Order: sequence, then structure tokens, then C-alpha cells
Amino acid sequence: MSLIQVKDLYKIYKMGNAEVRALDGVSVSIEHNEYISIMGPSGSGKSTLMNLIGCLDTPTNGDFFMDGVNVASMSDNELAHIRNKKIGFVFQTFNLLPKSTSLRNVELPLIYNGEIKASERKGMAINALERVGLGDRIHHKPNELSGGQRQRVAVARALVNNPAIILADEPTGNLDSKTGEEIMTLFDELHRQGNTIILVTHEEHIAAHANRVVRLMDGKIEADEPTKRTK
Repeated sequence: MSLIQVKDLYKIYKMGNAEVRALDGVSVSIEHNEYISIMGPSGSGKSTLMNLIGCLDTPTNGDFFMDGVNVASMSDNELAHIRNKKIGFVFQTFNLLPKSTSLRNVELPLIYNGEIKASERKGMAINALERVGLGDRIHHKPNELSGGQRQRVAVARALVNNPAIILADEPTGNLDSKTGEEIMTLFDELHRQGNTIILVTHEEHIAAHANRVVRLMDGKIEADEPTKRTK
């Protein structure tokens, strides 16, 4: 069974009397432990597809299965549960709480997971920070960290719930090229450890880290092919 199966997905926005088809009949499957890049120019639909896969939005039409469950028609509360349990997000802008330590930032998703006891949170957060090489920065606040270290905190926060999917939206967009490559090396290692990674980017050299690239244009899939890494 595929981890994600998208079938004939549409997302249509009303703009006055006009309709904008952000997604126009997209179908794609993603397997467990795949490493995929979603690419396309501005307006191609890649952000819309990311929002749907991340359960941040619902489609106008079509089916979207995650682990065999159709999430396309779920309520907001049901989608929030899926997001918290199955998806770890990494954003271009880090989205860290500025007055909280690395440890507290990483603990945050665990607070919303009712199945995890308060006594377990700290150990899980420390373990996630150690996985990204920040075991010695757990008490530092974001303004005491470099850009690359802040993104590592964000990656640790994405990992802490042991999600089925890590969804990264332009994760190197605010980093210099050297630091960006360090973050991509981290993603490569996480993939080797068994994580499923979906990377949204407009940069070819970043997409090349993945094993497969899905290219969007005008709301449709233009190409779906392996990268040189798997050829």
C-alpha cells in the first residue's frame, strides 16, 4: 500500500467571476521511505499540492489517501490530528518561538499529542536535537543560534513525533549555499534512516538530492521521473 495516493485531485479558487485551477486533475503516488522533490515555477500548483499533502487544506474534488485512509473529506479537527501524528513540517522561515529554547521549541508538537506524557517530552525532544547534531544547544534561544542551527532545530521539531512524512517547504531558502548543503546532507541522512521526505523547491541542485522529481506546470503534472541519483 502506498503511503500517499492522490487521485484526480482538483483545487479550484473563485476569483470574482473567474475560476483559478490551482490543481487540475493531479494524480501521484508516494511510497514509504521515498525521497521526492516537487518542483515548478510560481503559480504552478506546487504550494497547493504541498498544502493538501500536509493536510493544511482540502481539495475541491478528487481523492487523497494516506496509509489507505481517504483524508480528502475529513473535518478540520480530523485533519489536525493527522497533521500532528503523521506529518513533520520544515519551513523556509524556521517558524521558531523566539523567546523559547531549542528544547522548548522541539517539545511544542508533543504538548498537542495527548498520548505522550509530560514526563516523556523532554527526553524525546533531546533525542531529536541530538539526531540533528544539536545536543549541545538545547538551552539556546533562536537569537543565539546561526541560521543553519535554527533550521536544524526546526528539523528536530519535525522529527520529534516520529511522523510518517517529513514535508519540507524551501528548507534552504533563507540559508547561504554552504549551510544549505549542510541541511540537505542532514535530510539525506534522515532518508537513509528510513524517513519519507517530500521536498518542495524551485532549485534544481536541491531537488537533485531526492530520488524522484515531480514537476508541475499550470496545475498539472508535467513530468514525474527519477533523478540522476537513482539512474
